[in-house]
Amino acid sequence: MALFGKGAQASDAEVFEFQLSDDEWRKRLSPQAYAVLREEATERAGSSPLDREKRAGVFHCAGCNLPLFDASTKYDSGTGWPSFYQPLPNAVGEREDKGWFMTRTEVHCRRCGGHLGHVFPDGPQPTGLRYCMNGVSLKFVPL
Repeated sequence: MALFGKGAQASDAEVFEFQLSDDEWRKRLSPQAYAVLREEATERAGSSPLDREKRAGVFHCAGCNLPLFDASTKYDSGTGWPSFYQPLPNAVGEREDKGWFMTRTEVHCRRCGGHLGHVFPDGPQPTGLRYCMNGVSLKFVPL
């Protein structure tokens, strides 16, 4: 799996409810998940089997297991990344990301601060939003 650069960085002032040391994160996560969740890398488009996941269930944070997205809000955005039009209540946080020579809105797990992806204003109704997530940052739990 190819991974690409860093985006927004968590502020040193941000404190998350679920915290581990860098060594504990490295032991807990695969190298790819660590790069995305903790270093804000991006997985290659089309590389995640979760982009093709169509079963009923819930997508959780691969870092701390917080439920993030109900599968009923997932849709095929054609981007090659799992996309959703709405997160679960109180599941994600957002911050401005000025990396890659543009300004985007970075999305992270509100409990552990793990980088998930970005949100864009070009999604379907009812929200008009596209939460474009790295599959390696998610864990699917079928119903």
